[in-house]
Order: sequence, then C-alpha cells, then structure tokens
Amino acid sequence: MFSSLTERLSKSFRNIINRGRLTESNIKDTIREVRKALLEADVALSVIKTFINNVTKKSIGYEINKSLTPGQEFIKIVRNELILAMGEQNNDLNLSICPPAVILIVGLQGVGKTTTTAKIAKWIQDKYKKKILITSIDIYRAAAIKQLEILSNQINVSFYAPDTHQKPIHITEKAIKYAELKLYDILLIDTAGRMHIDEIMMNEIQEIQNFSKPIETLLIVDSMMGQDAVNMAKNFSKYLSISGIILTKTDSDARSGIALSMRYITKKPIKFIGTGEKIENLEMFQPERIADKILGMNKVVSIIKDIEEKINQSHVKDLTKKLKKGDDFNLNDFLIQIKEMRKIGGLNYFIDKLANNKAMHNHSLLNDEENNLNKIEAIIYSMTPKERNNPDIIKGSRKRRISLGSGTKIQDVNKLLKNFDNIRKIMKKIKNNGISKIIRNIKNILPTRF
Repeated sequence: MFSSLTERLSKSFRNIINRGRLTESNIKDTIREVRKALLEADVALSVIKTFINNVTKKSIGYEINKSLTPGQEFIKIVRNELILAMGEQNNDLNLSICPPAVILIVGLQGVGKTTTTAKIAKWIQDKYKKKILITSIDIYRAAAIKQLEILSNQINVSFYAPDTHQKPIHITEKAIKYAELKLYDILLIDTAGRMHIDEIMMNEIQEIQNFSKPIETLLIVDSMMGQDAVNMAKNFSKYLSISGIILTKTDSDARSGIALSMRYITKKPIKFIGTGEKIENLEMFQPERIADKILGMNKVVSIIKDIEEKINQSHVKDLTKKLKKGDDFNLNDFLIQIKEMRKIGGLNYFIDKLANNKAMHNHSLLNDEENNLNKIEAIIYSMTPKERNNPDIIKGSRKRRISLGSGTKIQDVNKLLKNFDNIRKIMKKIKNNGISKIIRNIKNILPTRF
C-alpha cells in the first residue's frame, strides 16, 4: 500500500541527505517533491497544505541534533509530521464497561465488514482471553449471516443465530439479552452494509446504536476507495457516534493517502488495519510504525526492536560502566557480546534485514558465520581466566595449548587475537561516548574469515 509513496519520498530525500545545513533554498526542491509524492498518494489537499507548512517551518533554522546530519534531521521532521497526521498514538479498543461490552461494526457494502468482525473477535480473544459472542443483523443478505457463522466456528467463538424474519433492532435486543444471560464479556454485532446517502438505512443503524449503547462503533473503510472514503466517513458521523476506523485491504496496491487523510480530517482514530484475507491478518494501527514504513525505515526499526527485546540490557549497562571507568575490554566481555549477537541472529540477521545486494547474502563469511562463532567460543573457553582478562600474555606455548583444547589451529587462535585487538581499539575510541556507537561498527564485532 505504501510502496509507491516510499519510493517517491526516498528519491526526494536524496537531494538533501548530505547537505551541511538546512536552509530555505536547499529544502525548497525537496519540499516540492514531497508535495508531489503526497498528491500522487491521493492525500487530501487540506492535509498536504498543513503537512508541508509544518515541515517547512520546523526545518528552516532548526537546531541540528549533534548525532544527526541535517538531512537525517529533515527526515526526522517529516516522520514526526506523518505521525501527527495519522494520530500520535495507537488507540486500543475500549472494553472498560460492565459486560457485555457491545461493539457495533458499520460501513458500506463490500468493504469487508463480516470478515473484519471475525478478525476483531479473534484479536480480542488472543489478547484479552474474553468470552465473546458474535451475531449479524444483516437480514438483507443471508449469505453474510452464514459467512459469519462459518468464520465464528473457525476461531472457536460463539455465534448467535438471528431470526431473519425479525427486524434488526429486535435481533439486537435478543442478542444482548442472550449475552447477558450466558455471561459473555463481549458482543460483536455485524450490521448490514448501507449507502451513506440512504436515509432510511442510516436511520435504522442510528436506532440500533441508540438502543444497544455500544462501547465501540467501528467504521470499516476500504482503503482502495481513496478520498471518497473521507466523505463517506463524514456522512456516517452525522448519524452515528463513531469511535474508531478500521482500514481494510491495505495489502493491495491502493494509494496510501487514505491513511494520512482519514485521521486528520475526520478526527476519528484509525484503530486497526486489515493486512490480508486470513483471519489473523489484522494489526493495530501504529502511527510510528506506519511512518517508518512510508519512509522505508521499518527494517531498521525492526532491528532496534529486536535488539531491545532480545539483548540482555544488564550486560550492556555493565559494559558501559566498565568502559567509562577506563577498564579494558577483555575476552570475557567479548564472549558475552558474541552470545548476545547470536540471540538476535548474528551478522546474517543484519544482512538479511538491510542488504539489497544479493552478493552480500552469498558472501562466504556470512555463510560460515555459525562455524566461526563456534570456533571463537571454543577458543575462548579453552583459555584460563587470567588469559581471558589479559589476552596480551597469550604467547607461543599458551597458543598451542589453547588450539589443542579447542580443536582448532594455532592460526585460528592468532586470527582471533588479532581481530579482538582491533575490536578493543574500537572500544577504547567509543568508551567516552557510550556503547550505542558499537552498532555503527557492527561488522567489526565479528572476525574476518578463519
């Protein structure tokens, strides 16, 4: 969905990424290209105007963060404005009400309401372990009721079968009473698709909302509708109190402007996006993640998240303190860092995430990385505590003993010591600036080929 916008913005940033400073003249062309990219993505004109004005004001004369270049700072400003346009934070479902909490699903015909109803049920079930009941009041389309029943069985969620001879308001009343009687936590109601210009149908859904008093009324929007979806959402809001929006079909090649325009114009939060046809293809809408995806930064953000989740932060803090005290980086520290790298997936992980060059994936060092790491660990484990703390004492006889103990060659021991010495020099250079700069030298953490 965002690929074309990502490509256009990437081209726009090339002209400014290496600039020494941000000025009105050197960002003028870039701003123009950003505006074109947003127009091509079908972003609403009012949103583009506000977006461009904010980026321009914040860019010119902006004090550059010492850790970033002016070009990087500009991209950071654009990212922040994208997040502001889509909503600064994710809005979870509001389920804080005496059960059963009623969730009303509304929207036009053919936008994916029925499938999305089942997706939401599964999402709530997986995250909150709630007892859920689903029903449909789409008496105008028997196939929709049957479809929802089948989907309910697939996800092991209870289904309340409606009497299609009754009016939707009466089905709603009976479903609520049944949910109360059977002690369900959540009642999801899938409504009939209706044209927003159909006054009779809109009055019907308004009556249902007034009666059921849902904790959430979610408007399902087909992302392929473009800016027509914004007008539709406005009209639905005239009749209903909409609490949130769900974008469907975001896995298509639809232009991505709808994601940027919907929140800004309607003032309603986008709560979820449908990313495919399968039941599990529903994700919480996270503005930061979408902004990173639009800017082509999602892979980097994914790496950072993995590092934060998988790396033992106490080890990082201990090493940081040690370096700041002026203590030497030794082989015990190196062994710990190797183990932490393996938790993430080693250097191959970074190459798979970031490399666009197929040749990098076929590099012999990367293919043999696991063997290299095994050798490193075996060699270090064959050393005495004194040798690990002070590798400089490892000479001829010690090298022979270590190679025999680890099942490696003396040349392997020599290469490890040489690579470690290079790493230690790097650590000395960065000890006054914090451990974070290690990531810039990530290729040096692993040795050259044994």
